[in-house]
Amino acid sequence: MTPTCLGRPGPLGAQVCGDGVNFAVVAPRATHVELLFFDHGSSPVPSRIVHLGPAHRSGDVWHVFVNGVGLGCRYGYRVHGAQEAGFNPAKVLLDPCARAVDGWQVYERQASLGKGSNLDCCLKGVVTEREPFDFTAAPRPRRPWRDTVIYELHPGGFTRGRGAPVPPEERGTLLGLRHLLPYLKSLGVTAIELLPVQCFDPGSAPAGLHNYWGYAPVNWFSLHPGYVAGQDPLQARQQMRAFVAACHQDNLEVFVDVVYNHTAEGGGDGPTVSWRGFAEQLYYFCDGSGRYQDVTGCGNTVAANRPHVRHLILESLRCWAVELGVDGFRFDLAAALTRGDNLTPLKEAPLFRAMAADPFLADLKLTGEPWDCGGLYRLADFPAQEFGVWNGRFRDDVRRFWKGDQNTCWNMRQRLSGNRDLFAAADVKSGRSIHFVTAHDGFTLQDLVSYNIKHNLANGESNRDGENHNNSWNCGVEGPSSDESVQALRCRQVRNLITSLLLAPGVPLLWMGDEVNRSQGGNNNSWCQDNSVGWMTWDHGPSEQAMGRYVRRLLRLRTALGSWLNPSTLIQEQAEAKPLQAYRKWHGPRLNRPDYGPWSHALAWSLHTATGDVVLWCGLNAFHESIQFDLPRCRNGWRRYVDTALPAGDDLPGSSSPWSRDRVLLESHSLVLMVAGRHCPAVLEADPG
Repeated sequence: MTPTCLGRPGPLGAQVCGDGVNFAVVAPRATHVELLFFDHGSSPVPSRIVHLGPAHRSGDVWHVFVNGVGLGCRYGYRVHGAQEAGFNPAKVLLDPCARAVDGWQVYERQASLGKGSNLDCCLKGVVTEREPFDFTAAPRPRRPWRDTVIYELHPGGFTRGRGAPVPPEERGTLLGLRHLLPYLKSLGVTAIELLPVQCFDPGSAPAGLHNYWGYAPVNWFSLHPGYVAGQDPLQARQQMRAFVAACHQDNLEVFVDVVYNHTAEGGGDGPTVSWRGFAEQLYYFCDGSGRYQDVTGCGNTVAANRPHVRHLILESLRCWAVELGVDGFRFDLAAALTRGDNLTPLKEAPLFRAMAADPFLADLKLTGEPWDCGGLYRLADFPAQEFGVWNGRFRDDVRRFWKGDQNTCWNMRQRLSGNRDLFAAADVKSGRSIHFVTAHDGFTLQDLVSYNIKHNLANGESNRDGENHNNSWNCGVEGPSSDESVQALRCRQVRNLITSLLLAPGVPLLWMGDEVNRSQGGNNNSWCQDNSVGWMTWDHGPSEQAMGRYVRRLLRLRTALGSWLNPSTLIQEQAEAKPLQAYRKWHGPRLNRPDYGPWSHALAWSLHTATGDVVLWCGLNAFHESIQFDLPRCRNGWRRYVDTALPAGDDLPGSSSPWSRDRVLLESHSLVLMVAGRHCPAVLEADPG
């Protein structure tokens, strides 16, 4: 029999120590804990059970050291205590700190419901190493926020789709994703943001479908097995490291979308997989009668304000950052993590204060959604100044302007000039505002200009799911159209939207496939569509290739003009300008006469040096008729770099041409960018297209 001793209360989880493993788990109100060992992931019964009594308890932590076991050991827990406290010893529980998970070949979500046993179909933790990432061989790129362009993608869906240049056996995996790094690097993005890769429950979806996006975590420390090539759970961490190392060597940063605001255990009638069975009323917000309180829309809300929960989240972040090499995190529904007991919003969130003080997280890029499903929206007062926040106002205002809505010019001016109205600061900190027009949640860019309403029937919820207020415009026809005028208008609108995004000061985020007109057929909530709807498209026709060329050139132009577009050097008003600083002027069709009336659909801006020399001019016409715009006088002459009304290839040509006139005609629904001759970047001249 394998001998045991009391062990240590930390670190939490399973840690190899010499000729054995130390196990430690938090269960404050438990009276007895059983540690179960299994021969392999599909074992229907444990090979051994170790009983932990009062002597194995230090405070709220239960612990034991077991000799003769090591890497690859499969294990789980059964926890005893009062039924009214939520304990059910019939359930085998996954260690919340397990760094690998096995048992997927027998796991049944249904068996984790109710009071019955799940012994023969439970998930098991796997003992792994805890080695740090090799930053000497693959150092972090450490790219400044001002130079960052984020590309959000699904780690499985990006490697699938017809024509994907990935070996068949690696499609859907992180190893497969490595083959596509040259594509992303050539596009011009600098950071890859992965949809959730932490282990999640695919079974939390309607019958016949599965959770594709991964916003249903069952463990915060382990890589989801669906993204691992092969069946060995010990390879998961190595493959994640290999992917991150390949990105670092290509000077690409890796961000991970993390879900700490809720879990796959759902509401009070949900499955008991892990956290619920150890300490239901510790990990989740509950009212006085034990009913779950929820602001995530997923049945439960994690109580991140509590010390044990906060510690667990911080340990998870360190695992991904220090052990696996990740460069940053995007926090799903981050506002929910700022709530205290009874879901009261906290002015200073304990979790974010702890993150700011943690030296292991100090060099990471952190961003979050500043809202939750309970109505909290903390864009201006997000309680962590070092955080970047997803700027939903940017998305909405840019969409409404190009859609042609009334009362949009003033808001469009604010979005294109640094969002000082939202953040109440003279200079918005670089990296504070993450700009996007589209993301995983909502229409793709092509669908945004092709559909007025969502088409989500394939999701199995009678089209009830997904956002109803999309600020989209189908350009006259719902869905695909063979009408050339509709196609041309959509082409312009797509370019207008993405150009507005990439010329605005802030950190832009692009959604997977928008650069090649990827469509989801009008589905604006593809969370359960692990098929061609949710996959990247790789079979590109002429229009898709033209769009890709436009985005590549636009990103190169943005980089070349970065010193002028950078919010850290750009002053928004001439009166505020100091030596060596640029300032912005606002115009309408006539110089220095912007029109912010509800009827206006035309806006222009220009950038000037401190000595008054003009550098850039950009005109935006969201009206249904063409408009003549006056150009500022330019000593060195203008060059037209962008005109979204021109045919593909001419809209952002590889070689710009001089412009001798003092006016420019903007066709309906078009954008034009002019660059002063002496400031023209040569980067596009060498672009082979």
